[in-house]
Amino acid sequence: MISRRNIRVKVMQLLYVMESAGEETAIKNPVDELNKQFEKSSELFISLLYFITEIARYAEIDAKQRASKNITTYEDLNINIKIAGNELLWKILESSSYKKLIEQFKPENFIERDWVRKSYNELVETTAYKEYIAVQSRDTKQEKQILEFIFTQLVASNETIESYFDERFANWQDDIEMIGQLIMQYLQKPTTNIAQMLTKEKWEFAKSLLITAFNKKSYLLELIKPKLKNWDADRVALLDMIILEMGISELLYFETIPTKVTINEYIDLAKDYSTPQSGQFVNGILDNIHKELTAAGKIHKTDFKNRKA
Repeated sequence: MISRRNIRVKVMQLLYVMESAGEETAIKNPVDELNKQFEKSSELFISLLYFITEIARYAEIDAKQRASKNITTYEDLNINIKIAGNELLWKILESSSYKKLIEQFKPENFIERDWVRKSYNELVETTAYKEYIAVQSRDTKQEKQILEFIFTQLVASNETIESYFDERFANWQDDIEMIGQLIMQYLQKPTTNIAQMLTKEKWEFAKSLLITAFNKKSYLLELIKPKLKNWDADRVALLDMIILEMGISELLYFETIPTKVTINEYIDLAKDYSTPQSGQFVNGILDNIHKELTAAGKIHKTDFKNRKA
């Protein structure tokens, strides 16, 4: 599920932490730390997905509780529980990979039922929910849309829920954009094996990118510094330097990734994660170094026609 772009972001973030840390807090084993970061991402993913499913399933709990009151109203006895039988919801709940992650991380141990109840109560007041239950039949598109609505409108964009998860997950701020994309992708294709969010091939790419950018830092700086012209290397934003080092690492040492893909990927990372001027800055430096390395015959790419970036 995790893309190479996601991997580049995670490696960039870890390298930034390593560069920023003092000697006393230095990370002893970067590869182990990277693996832990991906584990935390998986835990956040399954916790949010579990939260979504529990909000939808709460319709049955609400119906039972209201029907068991000493004095009941017509509304109490006629709660619409259509969403609890949502076909996409049950594809997720019955998925072996979903069950595996639930067993591994046990999100039920920290997600409070009170938060599920509050979110469900918010859901039933929305126009989207009322329109959903007003249709008796089940439409595949609508089944998906209501779960997407729960995530985008009641979870991801809710400041209270954000604070709740932020307290539990130190990686919330770094990962929520990526995790949000992964959840939306999964709702589109719930047959995806989420128990293996990072394939063996992707993990090898992640490790190699981290190790190469870390171990080759001195050489990479030798290539970068002459291109800074009037810039002092110490004055260039740390994140920009890391992005450049990672980009040059890919140009030199990752033979199956097209140079154009590499350059575009790191320009986008600079735009999204660094300063407003960083995209143009990284573009100019990487393009310059790429031309120089190509002229010197130092860039060697193999057949990548059938490979993805």
